Amino acid sequence: MQVDVLSIKGKKTGRTIDLPDEIFGIEPNQHVIYLAVKQYLAAQRQGTHKVKTRAEVQGASRKLHRQKGTGGSRKGNIRNPLYKGGGTIFGPKPHGYDFKLNRKVKDLAKISALSHKAKNSAIFVVEDVKMEVPKTKELAAMLDAINVSDKKALFVVPDYNDNLLLSARNIPSVLTSLLADLNTYDLVNADVLVLTEDAARIFSEEEVGAEA
Repeated sequence: MQVDVLSIKGKKTGRTIDLPDEIFGIEPNQHVIYLAVKQYLAAQRQGTHKVKTRAEVQGASRKLHRQKGTGGSRKGNIRNPLYKGGGTIFGPKPHGYDFKLNRKVKDLAKISALSHKAKNSAIFVVEDVKMEVPKTKELAAMLDAINVSDKKALFVVPDYNDNLLLSARNIPSVLTSLLADLNTYDLVNADVLVLTEDAARIFSEEEVGAEA
């Protein structure tokens, strides 16, 4: 898959990147994408929900009245779940929601998400952005030049760039990610994928290395 490299002004530079079909050209597997997104969202849940049982609520432990002879039902103490202020029956307890996915399944999900973006022509490659100081205005102008400013964009860089990350932080529609941290949820959640030239070349280099 050939993709043109765009300048920060939105013009074609004349260079192209060959993105491997093994990553960007497969038939997307929707089910594994669903599983990967479900796992990601489940892992975000704190699972700290908790209610008090009858052993934990405040109240005296004495029996309310004698067992027989009152004409009423049998009653224990005031912490009985049937009384106002009593304990809760079968309430939620703290627990984790995350679950395990095999590495091959997670890799297939990520490749499927990348292929889905390629299929919808939602992948852009821009020349490497170099910033001496954080400049949100410059980054916003670049996104506007490549016509993605009105879309939710995932901007992927190969290495940590403090100035670039700080510049993107104030743009609500842009999420910046390191290539090593790329995950299926962020890919699915974004409308477009914007790769720097160096980040895009890593895909090709990895594919060549795998064939060798």
